[in-house]
Amino acid sequence: MKMTMHIDDALLARVMDIHGIETKTEAVHFALNELDRRSRLKEMLKTGLGLSPDELKGGVYEDYDPTHLRVAEPETPYGSKRSD
Repeated sequence: MKMTMHIDDALLARVMDIHGIETKTEAVHFALNELDRRSRLKEMLKTGLGLSPDELKGGVYEDYDPTHLRVAEPETPYGSKRSD
């Protein structure tokens, strides 16, 4: 669908640059999809997935350990000061 829109040129350029988008049409599609995704995510977070705790537990590998994702800095025991 063709339409005329008045869009902030600087904002559009920033979005295109940050996300590597090549056309203005792609940027508008990206923005609309992102707003839709965020709205659906907020709704899902409000209502939940409709799963029981056991169903949620079954959806994760038994040996899954999210702490291995922390690679930026060593673990500091609670209450101690870091030695930076």
